Amino acid sequence: MDKIAIISDIHGNYTALKKVLSDMKYRNINQLICLGDLVTKCANPDLVIDLVRKEADIVIKGNCDELVCRNSNYSWSRNKIGKERLEYLDTLPVFYEFYLSGHLIRLFHASPYSLEHVYNPMFSNANTRYKDKEIKSPEEMFLNTEFLGKNPDAPVPDVVGYGHLHTPNLFRFKNKTIFNPGSVGVPMEMSNTDSNDPNNKFSTLASYMILEGELDSTELGEISFNLIRIPYNIEKEIEDLKNSDMVNVDKVIHNLRTANYKE
Repeated sequence: MDKIAIISDIHGNYTALKKVLSDMKYRNINQLICLGDLVTKCANPDLVIDLVRKEADIVIKGNCDELVCRNSNYSWSRNKIGKERLEYLDTLPVFYEFYLSGHLIRLFHASPYSLEHVYNPMFSNANTRYKDKEIKSPEEMFLNTEFLGKNPDAPVPDVVGYGHLHTPNLFRFKNKTIFNPGSVGVPMEMSNTDSNDPNNKFSTLASYMILEGELDSTELGEISFNLIRIPYNIEKEIEDLKNSDMVNVDKVIHNLRTANYKE
């Protein structure tokens, strides 16, 4: 059986990324796929990009990767990572698919419509900045769209994996599977409302998903999905943030310590 690790939303958190990669070595992972958002939020996007390029077999573009490439307002991140890394982010694909134990698995950062259209099975985005890009039906996550460069008659995936939410999930819908590995770098628990709740610590752990099956096999066989949560040295990452000249550092520190999103 092959083990495919899926990570997403590292967001410059080099400390968490190293811990997750160390865990993968212990688990004898065969292939690593990253669903994007290597940059913004934490202090070491350059180190994250370099390490992901070294370790990952496939890297998909995230919305924050795209923003840093296209938007001059992200000058701190652009200057930090430099021209060559910007060019690397700009050339990343927007999806990847493969067979595992007879299941066609399609991966993208957010959805088959764009890098920002969002499907959230747990909470409505009606009152967020994604209110005009909310996907309400899980069925839409399996569509062949122009954004993906797919003909409507192309094979429809049996499994869809996506990031963007920072909160992991796994569920079935009409004989199909949808999963989200959560976030390596800035995990969130959307139901957290009290930043002082000591139970928040259980959601601050970095997360990723392992898919296990026969890679590249189109014959129906055994498949499994395993969500991994990994504690890492959050205070080390906070120290890096405090020593940087980034803006909004206090907000990111709050997120890391509480897994509670702060507007």
